[in-house]
Amino acid sequence: MKKCHFCAEEIQEEAIKCRFCGEFLDNSYKPKPTTKWYYSVWAIVIGLVTLGPFALPLVWKNPKYKVNTKIVITIVVIVVTIWLCYLMANMYKQLIQQITTLGL
Repeated sequence: MKKCHFCAEEIQEEAIKCRFCGEFLDNSYKPKPTTKWYYSVWAIVIGLVTLGPFALPLVWKNPKYKVNTKIVITIVVIVVTIWLCYLMANMYKQLIQQITTLGL
């Protein structure tokens, strides 16, 4: 048994982290780095839904995705964007047609 350098509690000799205060006793041990919040799946989905193709840099900078996944996501986003632009142009054309029919 040995004493923790931070809280002075008795811990086992082989311990690398104190069970009382949670501090690491050996500086060579580094915890696994956490990923940034904007690389989470939900952040990317919300970004793609709200910003469309402007959120594609989040996909391409994400270290968790493979290149094939990035290409598929990019193609899907571009196709959906083009389709939505077509629908909006068609809706605008129908609106103008209805306005001219009413004589306004």
